[in-house]
Amino acid sequence: MAAHRKPKQTRRYPFAARPAARTATSLVLAGAATATVFNGTGTADTVLTPAQIKARVDKLYQEAEAATEEYNGAKERTDGAREELDRLRDESARRAERLNAGRDALGSIAAAQYRAGAVDPVIRLALESDPDGFLERAAIDRLVGDRHAAAAADVRGRLADLNRLRDLAGHRVGELRSHQDELARRKAVVQRKLAAAEGMLKRLDTPQRAAYDAPGADRLGAQSRPPAVTATSSRAARAVAYAYGALGKPYVWGATGPASYDCSGLTRAAWRAAGVSLPRTTYTQIGAGRRVARSELAPGDLVFFYPGVSHVGLYVGGGRMIHAPRPGAQVRIASVDEMPFAGATRPA
Repeated sequence: MAAHRKPKQTRRYPFAARPAARTATSLVLAGAATATVFNGTGTADTVLTPAQIKARVDKLYQEAEAATEEYNGAKERTDGAREELDRLRDESARRAERLNAGRDALGSIAAAQYRAGAVDPVIRLALESDPDGFLERAAIDRLVGDRHAAAAADVRGRLADLNRLRDLAGHRVGELRSHQDELARRKAVVQRKLAAAEGMLKRLDTPQRAAYDAPGADRLGAQSRPPAVTATSSRAARAVAYAYGALGKPYVWGATGPASYDCSGLTRAAWRAAGVSLPRTTYTQIGAGRRVARSELAPGDLVFFYPGVSHVGLYVGGGRMIHAPRPGAQVRIASVDEMPFAGATRPA
């Protein structure tokens, strides 16, 4: 009976029908479709309307601004690590000078003993052998004797301090390199986003591009003059006056003035002119000062936007703010309603 059974057939899939292959094929097709849209090589490119292009560019600029704030934070950490390393190196140089002065003093002791006819063998060892290793021995005070123990202990202490500083500087070098690597990564992200946005904008004709660069709500921007405002303090009034003075200056990511600004660079510079120091980034500035409700806004307050707190402007009253909006644009006046509101603070 077994000999008459029909042999069991193994089910065979064509390559594209196999489960794993189907998944891979779908991913390839999806990737190709995405590339077609963004590289402008297929029919999907031709169906994008100016409104769709604007929406995509707006999103890319928002992502670039979030990346810019991360870059600003990384730059601040990098600058701090570099300053600390320079401070440690300067202090090490000063400590080395004092250590050498202490060693010279021990040499004078040896010379005096030599003239007296007997050089302490321990001092001779300190001068003729490796002084660093010698001075680190715990028994040096007893060997040198009571008369010269203080001088030797001083040199030993200076040596220990110098070695500690050099070790700390070595750690700071590693931290600096790590921060520099992070800074380069953040910069690359910003540049990719901006390049993608510029590529999308090239699809617009000249009138459409002009309309995008100067939307109606912001046309008055650089032509506006500061009105009489009721600020909560004289410092807030000075911050507002500074912001009005920055109208028309270009947005440059990572810039803090006075020729150009990014969003948090502008608010920081405005309040610095009023004598108040703010942190560098949007996500740290929102923690500076006292939080205020939207209904309580007063000129000089910082207003923040988007869920990730990636944009900030300076409120100037009447539902308006001065802000540095994006690359290719200038510092301008805009409504606080044009972006998703995330919160507000009053620095002083």
